[in-house]
Amino acid sequence: MRSIAVLTGVSVLASSVAAHATWQELWVNGEDKAKTCVREPQSNSPITDVTSNDIRCNASPKAASTTCAVAAGDTVTIEMHQHDARTGEEAIGGAHYGPVMAYLTKVDDAATADGSTPWFKVFQDAWRKNPSGSSGSDDFWGTKDLNTNGGKMDFAIPKDLAPGDYLLRAEAIALHSAGGLNGAQPYVSCYQISVSGSGTLAPEGVSFPGAYKPTDPGLLFNMYTAVSSYTAPGPAVIAEGTELEAGSDGAKVSAGASAAPSATSKASTSTAAPSTTSSAATSIAQNIQTPTSSAVAAPSTTAAAEAPSSATSAPAASGTIGCEKLPEKFNVQQLIAFLKN
Repeated sequence: MRSIAVLTGVSVLASSVAAHATWQELWVNGEDKAKTCVREPQSNSPITDVTSNDIRCNASPKAASTTCAVAAGDTVTIEMHQHDARTGEEAIGGAHYGPVMAYLTKVDDAATADGSTPWFKVFQDAWRKNPSGSSGSDDFWGTKDLNTNGGKMDFAIPKDLAPGDYLLRAEAIALHSAGGLNGAQPYVSCYQISVSGSGTLAPEGVSFPGAYKPTDPGLLFNMYTAVSSYTAPGPAVIAEGTELEAGSDGAKVSAGASAAPSATSKASTSTAAPSTTSSAATSIAQNIQTPTSSAVAAPSTTAAAEAPSSATSAPAASGTIGCEKLPEKFNVQQLIAFLKN
């Protein structure tokens, strides 16, 4: 199998290579609702201004065709992909590591609501330290779990949630460029749902915009240095919500799973880190199988891995094409796949 090398500093392959993504589909108790109740974004680009109204449900999203019926306590699955396809590529590629979250806001009419009502966080899969890693990019992240799960994340609608119309806001935040102000990349979509039940739970919420500030430590963040802690932006998950430990088996559930994460208790802490060759924390370079004989090494790992000196500096560009990060070794087919993103 023939393979090629991309030299450090070569920019011919351009900024058009980008592993951007959108939340596109929804499942309810394993039933595929496809795109029927999503306000689908116009493009797969992130919302980089967290002070704009676009941070609610994306920039001028398309209207949803319907509002999906959900019972309190049901398992919903949000699904993300880079393009308008559900197979054949990572859900969000290019070393776009960061937290995955979901919010709800109660509205009078899901079809017409503008997202200005208070939002409360019902799901989060953020970060966990990888004791074998040397920088934050080696750590366990929600988006790594998302890729392991084929673009899907399951969680339960709180069983005591008051009935009515809601917007469900799915979000993944890529932090690969977050070393500089406004470098974080939130990817957001809203789903229209109508919740049935007899509960009375009505949590207090936060406003979008307003819940995030560009200087929040979860948004202004350098993952290319050793990381001792990470706090996702926004409020804490409500007590009745679901919080998963990044890289844990609890995150590895798929649409139609027989058991969803409990909506009334947080995931327990694992006492041992998953194997770096089999867990959701495995890096792109580890996930891609490389040829054993004809592969040519990518740019010097010493230069490529050199981290910025402060949390406000951008990550080194060596070994990077656009916002994709190539594996240490790769073949022509893998490069073509990257270029299609």
